Amino acid sequence: MEKKVSKTGEGVKINFQGAVQKGQIIKMVENCSTGQCECMSDETKKKISNMQVAGNDGDVELHLEGDVSTEEIEAALKRSKVLNKDS
Repeated sequence: MEKKVSKTGEGVKINFQGAVQKGQIIKMVENCSTGQCECMSDETKKKISNMQVAGNDGDVELHLEGDVSTEEIEAALKRSKVLNKDS
């Protein structure tokens, strides 16, 4: 799976391509929004006001709204148990 993190006017966008299922990204978002994820610090979670998933299996986008940096999100992706469980 390839992950590309980029800054947007509203926050950060993550493009997932390759071996990625939309449901996998939705599960990651649900875990974050219910406090079940350990990938982001509490400080980073507080900065995010909205998360939206778009696209289809193999080409999924995750839009994060808020004052977050690409570095914070790249670090969280590396710690994500949902994304890295098969590694």
